[in-house]
Order: sequence, then C-alpha cells, then structure tokens
Amino acid sequence: MNKDRKLERGLGQRQIEMIAIGGCIGTGLFMGSGKTISLAGPGIILIYAITGLVLYFVMRAMGELLLHNLEYKSFVDFSEDILGPAAGFFVGWSYWFAWIVAAIAEIIAITGYIAFWWPNLPPWISALVLIALLLALNILSVKAFGELEFWMAIIKVVAIVGLIALGLYLAVTGFVSPSGIQARISNLWSYGGFFPNGISGLLLGLQTTIFAFAGMEVVGTMMAEAKDPEKMIPDAIRKIPWRIMIFYIGTVTVLMMVTPWNDIPADQSPFVGMFSLVGMIAAASIVNAVVISSATSSSNSGIYATSRMLYGLSKNHHAPAIFGKLSTYQIPTGGIFLGTGLILSASIVLTTTQSMMSAFELVGTISALIFIYIWSMILLAYLVYCKRLPQAHDESAFKMPLGKVMPYVAFAFFGIVIYALTLNDDTRIALFVLPVWFIGLWAMYRIKTRRSTKQKQLIADFEEKVAAQNAAAKQYLKKS
Repeated sequence: MNKDRKLERGLGQRQIEMIAIGGCIGTGLFMGSGKTISLAGPGIILIYAITGLVLYFVMRAMGELLLHNLEYKSFVDFSEDILGPAAGFFVGWSYWFAWIVAAIAEIIAITGYIAFWWPNLPPWISALVLIALLLALNILSVKAFGELEFWMAIIKVVAIVGLIALGLYLAVTGFVSPSGIQARISNLWSYGGFFPNGISGLLLGLQTTIFAFAGMEVVGTMMAEAKDPEKMIPDAIRKIPWRIMIFYIGTVTVLMMVTPWNDIPADQSPFVGMFSLVGMIAAASIVNAVVISSATSSSNSGIYATSRMLYGLSKNHHAPAIFGKLSTYQIPTGGIFLGTGLILSASIVLTTTQSMMSAFELVGTISALIFIYIWSMILLAYLVYCKRLPQAHDESAFKMPLGKVMPYVAFAFFGIVIYALTLNDDTRIALFVLPVWFIGLWAMYRIKTRRSTKQKQLIADFEEKVAAQNAAAKQYLKKS
C-alpha cells in the first residue's frame, strides 16, 4: 500500500445515481411497505410524500455545502470545517455506525428470504456466504464496483416499474373487478377513509418510512471518486429524491388501488399478492429473488459508505491511520474488512435468536434515528454556513431553495418522528439504546483529544528544549 495514493475518480453519472438509489431502496419498500400500509392505510402516500420532500431539501443543503469547497470529500469534511472537529468526529463515526446497523438489518432480512427456498439451511451460513460476496464486490476497483452495483440496482428498479405497470394494467382493464376504474381508484378512501387509523396511524408508520428513505445522502460520500463532481453531484441530487418518491408513491398507490389496503398483509411482501393476481404461480419465488437482490444491493452501498467514511475520518486524524491506506486498486480495504467483519459477527448472533424479526425492527429503528441525527447536522452546518459566509451563499451556483425556512421545517418533522417512536414498545427501546452510542463516542473523543493535547505538549517541550540547546551552543561559539 502506498500512502501517496488517492481515491480513483472512477464513478460515472449513472453509477452514482444507481448506487444512491440502490442504497435507499431495499427491504423498506419490498417488505416494510406492507407493515406501513397496515398502520397508516392510504395515508402512507402522504407520509412518503412529506418524508421525500423534507429529505430533498436536506440533499440540496448538502449539495450547496459540498460544492462550496471542492476539497470536501464528504459531509463530514464540511461538518468539521464549519461546526468544529468534534462535529466531524461525531458525524463521521455516527454515519459509519448507521450504515453498519442498516446493513445488519438487511442481512437479517435476507437470511429470512433465503429460508423461503431452503428452510433447513442455518441462517449463519446464508449470512456468511452473502458477506463473502459483498467483500469480493467491494475490494474491486471503484469503477468495477460501480458497474456491478449499477446492474444490481437496475434489477430492483425494473421490478418496481414492472409492478407499477402491472398495477395500472389491472386497474384500467378491470382485471380484478369489472366495476370501473373509478371504483378501483376509490379503494384509496372507501375502507375507512384516506386516514383510516387517524393521526396515530400516520405517526406509527413514520419509523419504517424513515428507514426506507435512509441512504439518499450516500451521494455526499462520493465527491472524491466522481469523475466530474461539479456537474455530477448537483445532477444526482436533483434527480434522486424525486425518482425515489415516484417509485415509493407509485408502488403503494397501485397496490392499494388493486387490493384494498386492509387486505394487504403486514408480515408479507405486498409484491407477492400483486403478481399472484395475474396467475403467476412462481410469483413468490420471483419476488423473493428480487428482494434478496435489492437487500444485497443496499448492503453493498452500506459497505461502500462505511469504508469511505473511515477513510475520511482517518485522513482527518479521527480514526487509526490504517483506514486511510489504499490498496493497489485505490480502495480503502481496511474499512471494508472492518465493516464486513462487524456486519457478519452481528448478523450471525442476531439470526440465531428466537425473535429474528424483532431484532430486524430494533436495528432498523436505531439506524433510522442515527440517520435523523446525520441529516440534522447537515442542516445545522448549512445554517451556520449561511450566517458565517453570506456572500458565498448568495453566489452559490447550486443554492438550496427556501433555505431560510426549510431547515426549521425539517427539524420540526424530525422531532415528530422521534415523538412517534415513543408510541411503540418495540421502537421505544431504540431511544434508550442510542444514548449509549453517543456516550461511548464522547468518551472516545475525550480520550483522543487528551492524547492529542499530550502529544502536542511533548512536541512543544521537545522543540523548546532543542531551541534552548541551540541558543546555548551559539552562545558558547560566540565566547570561543
């Protein structure tokens, strides 16, 4: 490994967009949408729209900050530059942890999907094989990784587009009911109204929605590997949130048009029911394959994000130097090995528990909470930047729209989400677990700063001693 190597600018526009979409669209849509529909009913459309809109403005704030200084490699860099070293340390390590936890949730889910075909296969074997595959994908050159991730993400996009097209066909042709397209559209409000479970249903659906949308900000970790960041990052930020919202909203809308929301099972993928309606006997297997591919793609994006985050933390002296070294393929393999090792260890432990789905929900909620923290810190950095550098903000070529209002709207929304998590026993646990992480981070930062201060003092004392010796030597020579 050569310490002078730099990350390769090998990611093209389509690869950046698909890595972000791949990281965002996973089990949250393919499996979690059934549970969210059971909680919120057709109101899930509003939840997805509001969440997507809020995160669009978070992305725009991130984009303006990244392009303000092209030396920034990620949102950790601008957090540290604008908010201080402690902010960079907390944001970087928290983002790393969020993706580790999210990937664990995806791996746990995948072992359950694989059991659909091989029910007698021990879950730890599925986890081991999958992690080995992800490790192999990530130690390739970034160009090869980006190409593989592009095609993995394409599978899920094709599946979603196919589902939306099939749902529209079933609705327009009267395949399910000959009573007319108006009657099928009225499925969205005919079974208890658009908000059948009231405000409480909307609040309870927020947790899975946040977990489903988490990952859009992975674009902010690609600055150093994008071929043309000034052009590609803004283009990706403009497109990705809207595409994801269309995928999510389009999918659940056609699902509830064809099948009344209260007939969609909470513990199964609603995709299976949709394909089964047209007599596809192999529908369950097809959806299972798509979901496995989707979750694998999301986990893959997670390992990419964690390794690049550790690389950036190391370069900023917030992580051991080994994570800042690159392989001959210009890949930060230290972070990749650490990430895959932790994900494998935790997944094996959790998949051997009696309550696998409870473990999935817990780690998913913890991940969602940390993503809320990351998004909030991006907005806080944006507000400080606008106040401290008003001229740079005014002259920005990629200025965040409604920048004076939307950060505060986003903060209010995140506060509502956190309140919603207190309403459910399963999600409430995460609120008590998460402080342990931040207390641990604070302790690490204190140890790091004390050690750094001590090292600086030792260096200063040594330099002072050398200076004194030099002065004494000069004095002696003069006397001689």
